[in-house]
Amino acid sequence: MRLSSDSLSHRLGANLADNSVVCLMAPTASGKTALAYELYDSGRYELISVDSALVYREMNIGTAKPTATELARYPHHLVDIIDPMQSYSVAEFVSDVARLIDDCHKNSKIPLLVGGTMMYYMALLDGLSPIPDSDDAVRARVEQWRQDEGISALYEYLGKIDPISHQRLKASDTQRITRAIEVYLQTDIPLSDWQQKPKQALAHNPNQQWHALSVMPDRPWLHERIEQRLDIMWAEGLVYEVIGLLERYPLTPSLPSMRCVGYRQVLEYLVHINHPVFEQPHLDKAQFYEAFAETKVSNTEKVKQGITAQNEMTQAHLSKVDSQTEALACQQMQNKALYATRQLAKRQYTWLRKVIQLPNTSSGVALASDLGSATNASVDNNVTIKAFTTMAQVREYLY
Repeated sequence: MRLSSDSLSHRLGANLADNSVVCLMAPTASGKTALAYELYDSGRYELISVDSALVYREMNIGTAKPTATELARYPHHLVDIIDPMQSYSVAEFVSDVARLIDDCHKNSKIPLLVGGTMMYYMALLDGLSPIPDSDDAVRARVEQWRQDEGISALYEYLGKIDPISHQRLKASDTQRITRAIEVYLQTDIPLSDWQQKPKQALAHNPNQQWHALSVMPDRPWLHERIEQRLDIMWAEGLVYEVIGLLERYPLTPSLPSMRCVGYRQVLEYLVHINHPVFEQPHLDKAQFYEAFAETKVSNTEKVKQGITAQNEMTQAHLSKVDSQTEALACQQMQNKALYATRQLAKRQYTWLRKVIQLPNTSSGVALASDLGSATNASVDNNVTIKAFTTMAQVREYLY
């Protein structure tokens, strides 16, 4: 006899041990949320967000955050926990998840970790190097250095203090270059040396049973879903959400929150149409125009000249923006956001392959396009990794 949908819902996870931890890993727009809600309704699960964008308050549309009504019915841990001005490290995430897993098990619930930030999952499953958290004073010092002399000066310095990281990173990778220098200035030890130290992962806890469920759907299907989601975001007012954030917070384009896909492209659009929001006294207008200047600069003097030239060009040209030019800029923003989101999904696929090929897993795991059914690999006695192509397969596995 075929069970009804409601009956299935109440039995989801019935075959899992009480000390289980389930990771639902999949690219953006792949349908994770719907399955997570169904699992929550079964009564066995608590939801823990694994999304580096959902941590920010007031960033709702561009992050595809569940609505207030949905969050009331389906509570998520690690959603709306910091302001857009703040940062949230991978180490902080791991520490919070460790606490939340223990709390869930004490409440006789199975933690369901759901989201698309694959670096977070790798930290949980493969472990983190024991790199100290950033010191606020050191971070401010490095950021001021970057503003004064440009990222190229920091990249050159990195080559002297940490040649391995220098070779590994691109010269344009501002976030990782500044982090590597912060670590060295704080500890006198290169980041690459820290990364060689033994790692400890939450998933190695012998008292827990981890199920890492990787979903890699067909890419054309996913690309269509991504485009549909972005259309909804534009219709719901993503541009106005970003303007509101700029009006309320002293944001800069280098903040992690403003580097999120979608938000970055809206910022660039607002610069290109010379939006008056940048006249807010708490914003450094020059930083935004420098960040989206078309000409790359390589030293302090060129930076200063570039900012001046960009501002002069902006005032002379963009002050005359007409409706046709603005419409073109809007279309370019939407095209760039679509491309950036697809690139994000591509990177997520890469991370997912890393997960299913962690050391000590069985070899020969197929790529997403070749998977007709679930593929199993086991890291050790308490960690099981499975790869799927659809959420329906995950549902069947959990049932």
